[in-house]
Amino acid sequence: MPVYLLGTLDTKGQEIAFVRDLLHEYGVTTHVVDTGCLGTPTIDAQTTREQVFEAAGVSLATLREVSDRGQAVTAAATGAANLIAAAHSRGDVDGVLALGGSAGTTIGTSAMRALPLGLPKLMVSTLASGQTRPYVGGKDILMLNAVVDIAGINRISRLVLGEAARAMAGMVTLGLKKGPDPLALKGSAPFFRPDVEGPASVSDPTDKPLIAATMFGVTTPCVEHARKILEAAGYEVLVFHATGNGGEAMEGLIADGLIAGVLDITTTELADELVGGILTAGPTRLTAAGKRGVPQVISVGALDMVNFGPRATVPEKFKDRKFYEHNANVTLMRTTVEENRKLGEEIGRKAAAATGPTCIMIPLKGVSAIDQTGKAFDDSVARQALYDGIRATHGSVELIEMDNHINDGGFAETSAWKLLELICN
Repeated sequence: MPVYLLGTLDTKGQEIAFVRDLLHEYGVTTHVVDTGCLGTPTIDAQTTREQVFEAAGVSLATLREVSDRGQAVTAAATGAANLIAAAHSRGDVDGVLALGGSAGTTIGTSAMRALPLGLPKLMVSTLASGQTRPYVGGKDILMLNAVVDIAGINRISRLVLGEAARAMAGMVTLGLKKGPDPLALKGSAPFFRPDVEGPASVSDPTDKPLIAATMFGVTTPCVEHARKILEAAGYEVLVFHATGNGGEAMEGLIADGLIAGVLDITTTELADELVGGILTAGPTRLTAAGKRGVPQVISVGALDMVNFGPRATVPEKFKDRKFYEHNANVTLMRTTVEENRKLGEEIGRKAAAATGPTCIMIPLKGVSAIDQTGKAFDDSVARQALYDGIRATHGSVELIEMDNHINDGGFAETSAWKLLELICN
């Protein structure tokens, strides 16, 4: 199978050819895709730009007539993603390597995000040393800083493009495809009580179904306690840091059908999305499990806070709010009563829309390490508004309210056992 090379061959043809030839020297076959629009290609491609835009439902001639670079880039990104996804479904992709500036990075990473985890994806980009989340999302995309602009072969670009070719050659010849698939789900794990039946009988971790869990520093005791119970029951637990990218990555794995159950203890990213913090996972957070029918236990971890960077970066409109400086680089802002009500309603609605077994767990004595008696974000009125919002919208979804703090052992244990019950019934 070939490595797909993506680039605008009117402006990056020389550089694509350089990488292509190196890969051939390393014994790797290639398939060049031209994602350009306005200029004339300088090298031949196995997939032409006409085919790329056709895959996006537009014609090259129309885009050239309009002569709008933004429209061309958007269409090329859509077309490239559709073509790469189709090629992968045929078993015809060994990896994807792309080169570019802002346009090339948008196009190349759009195609890469259409592919599953474990397939090599390498983007050589002039944007790789900056904010890369819009390009990487929740996927395993390697970003290599181009250092200089991708404009000719010189003493710097030769080194960087050589690194890219060697990295891709290594990944496709020595990578995961020659070993067991770490994400493979081979049957179901036994469900048993370890205190009665002894240790799990599963010896190969690749045989264990996957459970996804969400955690923040302020909910760590809960998730760590629950994780031990789930692992003892024969599951492999993937813990996602609820930093926006973590929630996005988890939702992607669930949507890909790789997750057997979800322990969504820490839904704090919903607060950042609602209020405008920096750790949002987007409006589709808390939807993938419901759509796939995956068993899920949902809770309210760290919904007492919205995340910002250093205190000086907090928007002026929030100047009168309650803050807690977690460290020099992280400032937490307490969510208000009204924000909590809206968050509760959102959780209830999303849970009620789920097509699979779902339960909501409520810890009545606090949702984070700093939301409890005597701590910085203790606010019983805000908590009550959060819970009232859930109660008003959860429909027929099971709601378990416990007179515990979220980090109490009893709450963690009940959450873990409830998830196991949902998975196995």
